[in-house]
Amino acid sequence: MVWVFAVVVFVLVFAVHLYLWQRLVRSTTRPGRLRTALTWGLVGLVLLVVATFAGQRLEMARWLAWPGYLWVAIMFYLVVFLLVLEVPRAVAWLVLRRPPRPQAVVEPQAVAVPAGGPPAPAAEAPVEPVPPSTVSRRLFLGRATAAVAGVGALSTVGYGVRTALGDPVIEPVRITLPKLDSRLSGLRFAVVSDVHLGPITGIGHTERIVRMINQLRPDVVTIVGDLVDGSVAELGALARPLRSLESRYGAYFVTGNHEYYTANGPGEWVEELDGLGVRSLRNERVEIRHQGAVLDLAGVNDLGGAAMNEPPDFEKALGGRDTSRSTVLLAHQPVQVEQAARYGVDLQLSGHTHGGQIAPFNLIVPLQQPVVSGLATVDGVQVYVTRGAGFWGPPVRVGAPPEITLVELRS
Repeated sequence: MVWVFAVVVFVLVFAVHLYLWQRLVRSTTRPGRLRTALTWGLVGLVLLVVATFAGQRLEMARWLAWPGYLWVAIMFYLVVFLLVLEVPRAVAWLVLRRPPRPQAVVEPQAVAVPAGGPPAPAAEAPVEPVPPSTVSRRLFLGRATAAVAGVGALSTVGYGVRTALGDPVIEPVRITLPKLDSRLSGLRFAVVSDVHLGPITGIGHTERIVRMINQLRPDVVTIVGDLVDGSVAELGALARPLRSLESRYGAYFVTGNHEYYTANGPGEWVEELDGLGVRSLRNERVEIRHQGAVLDLAGVNDLGGAAMNEPPDFEKALGGRDTSRSTVLLAHQPVQVEQAARYGVDLQLSGHTHGGQIAPFNLIVPLQQPVVSGLATVDGVQVYVTRGAGFWGPPVRVGAPPEITLVELRS
């Protein structure tokens, strides 16, 4: 199955670069050394993309991450801009290729010849030579289109890099839970997801997130999956600032799909986080006692755990509880609310979507998930989906800035 996926990805990458070659190389150059050099350059970029993805899966060649993922983002927006320009490009070509209107032919008029013979011909005015054109109409149109697409793609990616590497946005959200004990009203949860510690992020990324969470002075800290993109041996040092998280009732973690992609699985990270003071909820729940009242905080494994015989178990996490008490569920993927609804959950906190991360992917996310970002009600359960505080793949965010959420419960 993995090899099938790899083949599909390679074919897609090759097709995209073939399209870029048509629009950025063939349409902008004449046959010769320049075209040959640019062609081999695109071949090199194809190999860079393949090596970047293979390096992440095989946990090797991590030094390729920055150039590889940046090119992925630029490549994507080049394709977007070029596709948008296809219609105006076609219209412009129809206009440019029209033959010039024929000039009106002036019939020569008869001239009387004087008796002394025809006069000497007048000297003709010198005709200015037409300068040879170095760029045909097709080349001009191709280069103009490539220039617009290039400027658009580079500008968009530049903006996206600045957004992705900048401070997350603090999103304060008040959520009313009808069953919530009035003594729990005002209880505050700091919600962070999709931190994605990896080859591109440094320890400063973690330190900033911890600092910003602590400034919110939350009662509970929740990390809703996809914390890491590698093993403890590789990324343990980047996670150590999490031991400085401050909250009244503790910090909690549930697995995301990326924890199951790591070489040693999520088990070593559960142990590592426990040593940092972050408790993992693996299909289990705890009681949050506040001002004499109790709220159930539950957590389930990500759907990706099924491949490692660690599927989400809602019965284990939510079964047999006091249903008169409000329950907040941590589940990485919003789609897990479909099962949570059967257990009378009041609120589900999720991540996974990144809010789309790179527009227009936000238009595609609804094909898989019921909520892209923000607060919604699904099957009678309120679901808040945070955009995540990090990024996966390209260090780029367009239309979906990183987020740390402060959820305040209200009765």
